[in-house]
Amino acid sequence: MLLKTFGWSFAITVLGLGLAGVLWGWQGLAIVGILSILEISLSFDNAVINAGILRKMNAFWQKIFLTVGILVAVFGMRLVFPVVIVAITAKLGPIEAVKLAINDKAHYEALVTSAHPAIAAFGGIFLLMIFLDFIFEDRDYKWLSWIEKPLARIGKLDTLSVIVALIVLLVSAMTVAPHAAHGAGDKTTTVLLAGIAGLITYLVVGGVSGYFEGRLEDEDEDEDEEEDGAGAAVQKKGGGVGATVGLAGKAAFFMFLYLEVIDASFSFDGVIGAFAITNDIFAMALGLGIGAMYIRSLTVFLVRKGTLDDYVYLEHGAHYAIGALGVILLATIRYEINEVVTGLVGIVLIALSFGSSVLRNRREGKPGAESPAQSEVSSGV
Repeated sequence: MLLKTFGWSFAITVLGLGLAGVLWGWQGLAIVGILSILEISLSFDNAVINAGILRKMNAFWQKIFLTVGILVAVFGMRLVFPVVIVAITAKLGPIEAVKLAINDKAHYEALVTSAHPAIAAFGGIFLLMIFLDFIFEDRDYKWLSWIEKPLARIGKLDTLSVIVALIVLLVSAMTVAPHAAHGAGDKTTTVLLAGIAGLITYLVVGGVSGYFEGRLEDEDEDEDEEEDGAGAAVQKKGGGVGATVGLAGKAAFFMFLYLEVIDASFSFDGVIGAFAITNDIFAMALGLGIGAMYIRSLTVFLVRKGTLDDYVYLEHGAHYAIGALGVILLATIRYEINEVVTGLVGIVLIALSFGSSVLRNRREGKPGAESPAQSEVSSGV
């Protein structure tokens, strides 16, 4: 099971590190290895969030996520995205931007860094919306009930998450965004526009995928009611296509787009942080790409093992980590925050939610055999 799920990641790691050693020597190999670890540590919570969405999709779209999705993640976000940012910022053509990245790495890094306020505002608001929609929803399981119960009550106001996000964006634009008085150029308008773009992207992609998902569930319920008299169809389906086969068609397509935007938002800090290690775009893409492969494999592993069903607070921890990352991204518009801090916040929150899930399972007498990994992890706690 482990080799089947992580086989491609192991193979890409060997090939990637070997290629780095051939092209750039031992130093390049070490840089690529460090970047891979950086990406994994920063995006572990991304895997948990992705797993919660991916388990709703059928086998075909899960394969699309692992194939087409990884191409978008590696080449799109880790290689093409920084070049596009430079092309837009410096008003260059794509070929000129690539030449700049290869021949004048310091200038290329400076241009990407100068675009950080817009990137951080877009990604920060998008991630914050994911967290707010989660925390304002009344859920069967509550991890930090003293926070989640009152927030779920006030969350009955449908537009509350949008209102809170806009307030946070306005405060960020007026406080952390560099103003002309600080000598860095006024970024207030840039931050506001980028943040609103992030909000609109979330509402459009999330809203459309939710709409088609709802339609598919309604169709499944209608089919079950019509075929309930025969009995055989219900036995075969086990409660509806949406419950066993997973989302397909338009619903799965927009859910896939939603996953890709989430991955993009998570990758912003990794791409920017990678410049602290190297400004070689190819070494950066290779190292971050290897890390992205492991996050993809971990996502599938969580889905296939049913980990989110066995450890019910894991999604809570991941969403709290998302909220923290969103706030940190907005703060980095002005302040420099080390990527180690960002990664540790996510890991600690997920570790705490996992521990709480283990304790809950023990209280309810759930055997560790439900998940083969549970007894091994629990024995080490």
